[in-house]
Amino acid sequence: MILIAGPCVIESRESVMRIAEALKKYDEDGSIDFYFKASFDKANRTSLKSYRGPGLEEGMKIFEEVKALFGYRTLTDVHESWQVPEAAKTVDVLQIPAFLCRQTDLLVAAAKTDSIVNIKKGQFMVPADMYYSVQKVLKTRGFESVDYETSRKAGVWLTERGSTFGYGNLVVDMRSLPIMRKFAPVIFDATHSVQMPGQGGKTGGDSSFVPYLARAAAAVGVDGFFFETHFDPSKALSDGPNMIKLENLDRLLIQIKAIREIVENE
Repeated sequence: MILIAGPCVIESRESVMRIAEALKKYDEDGSIDFYFKASFDKANRTSLKSYRGPGLEEGMKIFEEVKALFGYRTLTDVHESWQVPEAAKTVDVLQIPAFLCRQTDLLVAAAKTDSIVNIKKGQFMVPADMYYSVQKVLKTRGFESVDYETSRKAGVWLTERGSTFGYGNLVVDMRSLPIMRKFAPVIFDATHSVQMPGQGGKTGGDSSFVPYLARAAAAVGVDGFFFETHFDPSKALSDGPNMIKLENLDRLLIQIKAIREIVENE
């Protein structure tokens, strides 16, 4: 089971190291394929005054330290093509943000690296149309067929993070998971799926629904899970309302593993 976990954004070296230390047990768990996640820049914040992160250069230094201290494989998002080569020198997974999932130049730039490419499904996208985003990466890497096994071998993932439902809300259509798994491994992003955009210059959310959605996705069948987590979400500088506390992750993963075992043994 793939597990992507970490803070939404790099708030400081100290906070990153504290969260990374708390996640160490998941990297040591033989049943989990663990990736530490954080963003060096949140380029799509609602307001100009919202905290964005330390930037590419400082962010990569912190990722290098995380890798040196903990040996983690790492994931971060890139927003512009020029960021890709530098980020790929350090991180193992380049994440394409949901709003940019059709951005050809960004997808092609990521595909030209040796990193895994994780494409987040846009809130506005028909799940089946993510086929074409996957195809852009695969063709750039020299693959003609677009199917689950080819994407797995080529290092291309898709992540579901909910769909826009009217104003100020997202919903998860669980049908999207098997639809997209026809042509790529699928990660379920349980924390961004509970976002509530458009809350007076910022994005809100309700993290109390994270366990319900995660358990439902485990029952449907996915390749992994994405959780933004923090020692105190109320103090997080980005996406606090959607995060789960570090102390609550254990119980949820136990439940997810149990559900996956039932599904896989059917």
